[in-house]
Amino acid sequence: MDVKTYLSRIGMTEIRKPTLSFLAELQHQHLCHVPFENLDILQGVEIRLIPEELYGKVVQRQRGGFCYELNYLFSRLLQALGYSVSLISARVRKSDGTFGPEFDHMALIVRLQEEHYLVDVGFGDSCRRPLPLTGKKCADVSGTYRIKPRTGDYALEKRKGKRWIPKYLFTTTPRRLADFDMMCSHQQSSLTSVFTKKLICTIATPEGRISVSDKHLTITKNGKQKKVPFSSRKEREQAIRRYFGKHFGNTSIHTIE
Repeated sequence: MDVKTYLSRIGMTEIRKPTLSFLAELQHQHLCHVPFENLDILQGVEIRLIPEELYGKVVQRQRGGFCYELNYLFSRLLQALGYSVSLISARVRKSDGTFGPEFDHMALIVRLQEEHYLVDVGFGDSCRRPLPLTGKKCADVSGTYRIKPRTGDYALEKRKGKRWIPKYLFTTTPRRLADFDMMCSHQQSSLTSVFTKKLICTIATPEGRISVSDKHLTITKNGKQKKVPFSSRKEREQAIRRYFGKHFGNTSIHTIE
């Protein structure tokens, strides 16, 4: 992996000491430059957890991806920059309030001095800064978050009004990339996987987020959301090309149902 090429991919050039402020900048830039998307899955292109293939797709061809691709690559960048980082498994909250299986999601734990931080660049609309595991609140343009220590694990929570809603559960047990192989395959092939059911294409912006789904273009800016329905597949393709064109190049998107 070429560090300078990766930094250029996320709009950065300067290599600095591995501090918390530099980590926060790296995370923010990654989220604003690398889409969270599932086009390969919808078109039947197999995603294999092979480092060279992931790097070629996301960094060299400037595509996006989902959690296993994005967080693994980001972990490699952080390691190359001098950070102590581990892959961790997370269990994502479902619509019925239950949580998915182990390895349902990949996230990162970064250790800086005596502090541990949750870092995630592969969960769509989520916290944009490293979150300490102490429970300290962190607010950004997407919302207010905290890590709640529980018996045996932790919960990433987002505030909704006066309530805190868990997004996923995790432990700090270090994992290997190969540990995620089975769930990565499941997410690409199972009819129960959200990634096989609908188009997901979203990227953070400094003011909010731009997302394309099966039926809508959604632009969120400074807390205000504008949702534009598509009247045809052609309109949807045009929206993808307009807002994500530089990320997909010659990728065939007109074949997506």
